[in-house]
Amino acid sequence: MHNEIDDSLLIEMFKNADSKSFAFNQIVLKYQERVYWHIRKMVINHDDADDLVQESFIKVWNSLDKFRNESSLYTWIYRIATNETLAFLKKQKSYNHISWQDVENDLRDTLKQDIYFNGDDAQIKFQQILASLPPKQRLVFNMKYFDEMKYEEIAEILGTSVGALKASYHIAVEKIKKNINNV
Repeated sequence: MHNEIDDSLLIEMFKNADSKSFAFNQIVLKYQERVYWHIRKMVINHDDADDLVQESFIKVWNSLDKFRNESSLYTWIYRIATNETLAFLKKQKSYNHISWQDVENDLRDTLKQDIYFNGDDAQIKFQQILASLPPKQRLVFNMKYFDEMKYEEIAEILGTSVGALKASYHIAVEKIKKNINNV
């Protein structure tokens, strides 16, 4: 196990031309896997998730000089990744001129064919139910349930109120329960 460098030190190192690349590499090593799984739960497809992680970290590289420490570095990176993911899903929908229902069906089909997914039938059904949620509900559910984030953290990332998040999470849970009972 290696010692992780504190985020505030990494940010200072990033601002120094001599240590900029090293600092960025450390940030990527520290957060890449969590960002990948956050995105992957939304887009399902491994290749799309990989591309979005790269796009997210390119934005981090281009914007880190402007980071103002108003949130934690991880929260800031998570917000960038979330915005990239939502923009991708929206573009995917509008580019193909299809409904969210068709996007959801595509996500479910992708999950079934994904060689990187090795879940049993119950896990596949659960992931298919999650894929049927509207993107923002799915996002809130994933962040709360899988990532075990506090509502305050999610509110900071998504720029919304804790009350709205609680309502969204509750609705998502109810939809999941209803769909599980119908399976």
